[in-house]
Amino acid sequence: MIAEVELTGNECIFFEDEIIVSKTDLKGKITYANEVFLKVAGYTEQEVLNQPHNMIRHPDMPRCIFKFLWDTLGGGNEIFAYVINKAKNGDHYWVLAHVTPSYDSNGQACGYHSNRRVPDPAIVQEHIMPLYKALCAEEAKHTNIKEGMNASLQMVIDLLTEQNTTYDEFIFSLIRPKSNAA
Repeated sequence: MIAEVELTGNECIFFEDEIIVSKTDLKGKITYANEVFLKVAGYTEQEVLNQPHNMIRHPDMPRCIFKFLWDTLGGGNEIFAYVINKAKNGDHYWVLAHVTPSYDSNGQACGYHSNRRVPDPAIVQEHIMPLYKALCAEEAKHTNIKEGMNASLQMVIDLLTEQNTTYDEFIFSLIRPKSNAA
């Protein structure tokens, strides 16, 4: 098990042409991590294989987003989500994750595949950080972790209802097309 490390407040970065890739089994244990994952997170392959993927969970990441992610994957659907992760040394890094179920030759789900790209920093700063701060604050109001998670999940559902949109539509509405200006 990975020891807890103090957060540094430093953001580590990776480049737009790099993709962080990992694969897990159905329980979320890492079965594959590419070199970019290892470099950004600061771990060796031996340190991450067969470990729970939540070893890189940052405490500023609302539990309700992960519940939503796991519920979506459990239904056989892919999901896009903004995630803040924690590196081994306590640094953090933001990603736009695309997570999909993986299937065996019999069509049965056998794990999950996640590709993570560099998110637009303006979207993270303007939209995701304030939302996640509010969700984490709601979770912290409850002594029971599950109750807190459900209360913050209800906040997400209320936001989507208020905006008359789905989660996917909400996430994609934040993504701005890149300018081709020279």
